Amino acid sequence: MLNFRNTNIVFIVLLAALTGCHILYGLPFYSYIILSFVYSLLLFWGSYFIGSNFYFNVICSAKTEQKQIAISFDDGPFPEFTPQVLQILKENKVPAAFFCIGKRVQEHAELFQQVIAEGHLIGNHSYSHHLWFDLFSAGKMAADLQAMDDAMKKIAGLKPRLFRPPYGVTNPNLKKAVIKGNYIPIGWNIRSMDTVIKNEQKLLEKVTRLLKPGAVVLFHDTAKATPGMLSAFIRQVKDSGYEIVRLDKLLKLEPYA
Repeated sequence: MLNFRNTNIVFIVLLAALTGCHILYGLPFYSYIILSFVYSLLLFWGSYFIGSNFYFNVICSAKTEQKQIAISFDDGPFPEFTPQVLQILKENKVPAAFFCIGKRVQEHAELFQQVIAEGHLIGNHSYSHHLWFDLFSAGKMAADLQAMDDAMKKIAGLKPRLFRPPYGVTNPNLKKAVIKGNYIPIGWNIRSMDTVIKNEQKLLEKVTRLLKPGAVVLFHDTAKATPGMLSAFIRQVKDSGYEIVRLDKLLKLEPYA
């Protein structure tokens, strides 16, 4: 299995072998550059592809043959679009998971309470969702995640167990923070790209063609195109014989501590 530990072991061995060959046979210096470049590519892949499980295990889907999927929304609550998303989910009797940002939970407490009151699951998506979150120390990351927990506990009396990394990026520092907070890392295996795709029809076509049993779909309740295509998406999912269940039911997890 390709992971951070095994990769380091292999590259240490390769570096030692390369050094020996350099001393004995005079291999060119650029050999070290090539080795470093390949190593960097692997670290990039492991960090930016959440399903790689490179640094730690992230649950991205359910292993099932049943035609069930879960939908999730990141980055809210967001007053401009979250109410529209909630209304569509309510009209269609569909549960969802909302991975919320702590500072927005505090800023929009009533909307956050509405999400919970309507039966949706809440996960931790950090407090700050800072642009440079991936460069934080392990201690700073842990404090940031705890701040989201504290905000949620104060407003709703619940502590989330499920955590989705900001930007979907993982690294060794985040692993330490996840272990310290005793979180269950959650990813996705269908990324809608709704923060990039502005055309509702194109967004709908992209997501529906990737449907498969056990899928976890990533949307954002901060994206304008999402509420515009959500009803059609739900309709197509159901017409295809799928059931949309809440994320914790799909993955058989306890969502709160």
